[in-house]
Amino acid sequence: MEGENCYTLSMILFCFLWTPLFYLFWRSLNDESSLTGGTWALLVGTITAFFRFFLGSFVNPGGYGFSRWVSACIDVVALPVALPYAVCITFSLLRVISSQANFTNYVFLWIIPVAAVRALAWSAQKDPILLIGIPVLWTAMVVGIGWFIRIIQNGWGWVIAPAILGAAALPLTAATAYWALFAHHTVPGLILLFLCLIPMGFSLTASFLDSRK
Repeated sequence: MEGENCYTLSMILFCFLWTPLFYLFWRSLNDESSLTGGTWALLVGTITAFFRFFLGSFVNPGGYGFSRWVSACIDVVALPVALPYAVCITFSLLRVISSQANFTNYVFLWIIPVAAVRALAWSAQKDPILLIGIPVLWTAMVVGIGWFIRIIQNGWGWVIAPAILGAAALPLTAATAYWALFAHHTVPGLILLFLCLIPMGFSLTASFLDSRK
């Protein structure tokens, strides 16, 4: 029993700490002296996290079918990252923040309190897919979508259309990966998880090479 409690505690700590620690790692690769608007991102993320906590799920997930996948998109995986990106893009169009801003930084700050509140909410379920898999999928989406957005911002010719498709497909792929793992389709779930990590790998590699210049 003691070993089980330690395992559960370690998963909760992972869910709680993974996002802020990865954000610090990300900022070390993307050296920026200041982050204008970072406070509002953290504040709005905190408000959103507590609002979702008290409101509960928007979709009744049911069993392992389509409703579970829709719940993964809206309640668990895709929307928590897609929403702050949508807000950042809207603010950029309204010139509240610079159109050339690194949106990844804002979204990381937004989801840090979200991850902390979800760690507490999911602690009773003791599910490694939620407490470990979801933070990793969130990170893959935050960094991967940001990478696609930078491609679009820089206007790299023929790659813009694939970048738009990639940014739209990544949250759906992440939600499907979670659904597959939850439904015990382990091999397809791991394959989809790996696909979600590929854009993040490219982004981290590019950021590391830029930091070495």
